[in-house]
Amino acid sequence: MLPRLPIPELRKTVDRYLDSIEPFMLEEEKQGGMAYASARSLREKWVAEFMNGIGPTLQERLVALDKASPNNWLDDNFWINKAYLEWRAPLLINSNWWLAFKDDDLVSPTQAEQDVEGGGLSGITPLQIRRAAWMTYRVLDFREKLALQEIHPHTTRTGVWMQENTRKVFNTTRKPKPYCDGVTSTPFPSDNIHARRLLLTVHNWFYAVDVYDDKCRPLPPTSIEANIRSAVADAHARHQAGETAVPVGVLSADDRDEWTKNLSHLLSLSPVNKSTYNAVVDAVMGLSLDTLPAVPAHHHPNTETPIPFSSTRLKPLDEQMHMIRGTTHNVANRFFDKSFTLIVDPLTRAGATGEHSPVDALVPSIVAEYGIVEGCPTFDEVKAEDERRAVQRLDWVADEEVSRACIEAKARADALIADSDNMELWFEDYGTEWIKSSAKLAPDAYIQMVIQLAYYRTSGQFSATYETALTRMFKSGRTETIRSHTAEAREWVLAMCANPGERNYVAEPHRLHALLKTAIQKHSSLTRLAATGQGIDRHLLGLRLMLRPLNGENVALFEDNLFEKSQQWKLSTSGLSAGHLFNGTGFGATYPDGYGINYLAAPDMIKFGIESKHSCPATSTEGLRLAIIDALRDVKALCSLDDDTAVNVPHSHL
Repeated sequence: MLPRLPIPELRKTVDRYLDSIEPFMLEEEKQGGMAYASARSLREKWVAEFMNGIGPTLQERLVALDKASPNNWLDDNFWINKAYLEWRAPLLINSNWWLAFKDDDLVSPTQAEQDVEGGGLSGITPLQIRRAAWMTYRVLDFREKLALQEIHPHTTRTGVWMQENTRKVFNTTRKPKPYCDGVTSTPFPSDNIHARRLLLTVHNWFYAVDVYDDKCRPLPPTSIEANIRSAVADAHARHQAGETAVPVGVLSADDRDEWTKNLSHLLSLSPVNKSTYNAVVDAVMGLSLDTLPAVPAHHHPNTETPIPFSSTRLKPLDEQMHMIRGTTHNVANRFFDKSFTLIVDPLTRAGATGEHSPVDALVPSIVAEYGIVEGCPTFDEVKAEDERRAVQRLDWVADEEVSRACIEAKARADALIADSDNMELWFEDYGTEWIKSSAKLAPDAYIQMVIQLAYYRTSGQFSATYETALTRMFKSGRTETIRSHTAEAREWVLAMCANPGERNYVAEPHRLHALLKTAIQKHSSLTRLAATGQGIDRHLLGLRLMLRPLNGENVALFEDNLFEKSQQWKLSTSGLSAGHLFNGTGFGATYPDGYGINYLAAPDMIKFGIESKHSCPATSTEGLRLAIIDALRDVKALCSLDDDTAVNVPHSHL
């Protein structure tokens, strides 16, 4: 049994909060605002008022709420709603995560390309179906072995955490509702036949495909492949006959209020739609089989010039990431509300995406890694035995209003996709092994400092920075914020970017190294606090929600402009895993003038997924990508000093 998530001591939280806003007060002074001493004195006055006034009362209310909560005060009452379900922005790019898999070594690239040239079944190829079926089987096998405690048993903390969280990956769907969405999880094993089926999307049609037998055991991969092939053959026949699907999938990519309205209308049209929607919601997970773009070019949103869209496996990672995330070509061939969806294209490039609210991306990435660690068998190894073809069409009854809504939703989705400046970076000069063994520094904190330096060099300013910390050691624990932008990080970055005329820059690399070590030590300390339930952001959220404004309760500290500014995460970051089997990963920027940065730190390389918006003149994914490369090299040079050597670390790139 895991311990309960603690409620931090009130005094410690407000002191740590004051410490966290120190760089913002220092920056205000530098920009000609209030002097740091005066700004600090003012916030200390508000803290004293809070501690001597309503603060302890709010803490008592939070403690009482925790006692009445089955798991903990945060996840049972606030987190999923405030962080996700009340958010009305589209899930596409803004919320859903995406993950690109490495190619299957057992799949012949030559054969895959020949399949594409042969046309397949309306663009869906045999190897595409094969890899999709094999990954589906492996993912379900992970779920089965976990349930039987053959992996990650209950006797370990990891096992308890995996058991609790993995169930949210499967048979789980976000449901649009006014003001605040809901999340539904269908019990499994279940008498509900749809809970034993896969939601397959192909050419924008929906199918329910059997992947479990009557005893709720995963079907063998040959049967899953046969069932998927049967559905694809049906879609091919419809496509050849000139039939087109009602592209309801694109409605799930829309603004949540629009989707709520359109779903309500859709369900009112016919019992068929209710039956279809229930099958979609209950399905164990999603599988999208994409086709390659019909037109081999796309347009930058700010130009009429077409940009080549390569269909070869050598065009790198960005094309694959875009395919997984969603493009104008395949955005209707998804159901974005599903917690976990596998995606495969005709070249057998594959990945996954998922709705973020039920569980954080680390959990489905563990599931996905198991799904691809073994390559799919060759054609000669597959036998035709036990081929049960159990497939059901999941069609929609539509009217002119639904058709119009789909067109409008597609236009809005296309605009979101066109505005998304999404790029991958594979940095192969070094990785965590060098950082730990040679630099003797904590790799995650090191990477966070690199991001701070790169951002300042490209923007000339600092930003509140969110890094995800898992509170996995606690029952129903989820995440806490690590505030990476600290006074120590700021001091180091400013020293690294000092103009040569302001100081003898080359002569003081050892001071720069000392400042870096101090900043990394501070970040590592914040990481430990966050992971052990002693972070500040979730606690501050809980305290604010305990306020009763209708009774005239207010807190000057919470109304401070720096309180808000210190939570405007223009840099939203997260480290996932070593990612040996992943080509990349990503998520959207939290703010239109910010960045979403996910990274996979391996012993010999670091992979970054970076997203920003083309429409913002202040950001550039390519610019930040290049700045991260420079910063990684500069920081290595700084950490490679010996006692008798001075290294010229490049000055500001502004």
